[in-house]
Amino acid sequence: MNDLIVHHHLHRQRDWSERTFGPYSRPLRTEGVLDHIKKEVREIEAHPSDLEEWVDLIILACEGALSQGHSPEAIAKAWEAKQTKNEGRVWPDWQTVEPGKAIEHDRRMDCAAYRDGGDCKECDADGCVMMRSAYP
Repeated sequence: MNDLIVHHHLHRQRDWSERTFGPYSRPLRTEGVLDHIKKEVREIEAHPSDLEEWVDLIILACEGALSQGHSPEAIAKAWEAKQTKNEGRVWPDWQTVEPGKAIEHDRRMDCAAYRDGGDCKECDADGCVMMRSAYP
């Protein structure tokens, strides 16, 4: 990912969005973004090959992060870090997952005791019971 392109675009988006939709501090701004995301998901479901609809979702995700006070620099850095984190996770063989269902990483690795080779009586195939509240 070219950091300069992402960085430039997020600044451009933030400036345009505040001029067009008002300040990010405006009450219920985030709720409006979430409502728009839900509409875009329905559009993607109806037209999954439409690249523009997918891009709308990307823009709205960034808009949501901006509305929570995250800077363009922080968003770009978090985007890169999350990709790196996902690349380091343990994933099942995609061929063993039911088509059309989400492919989830092995959540047992989210448990420090399990990850460090310790005996965690709370871990099972669905991950650590202690971590489940974080992943409903």
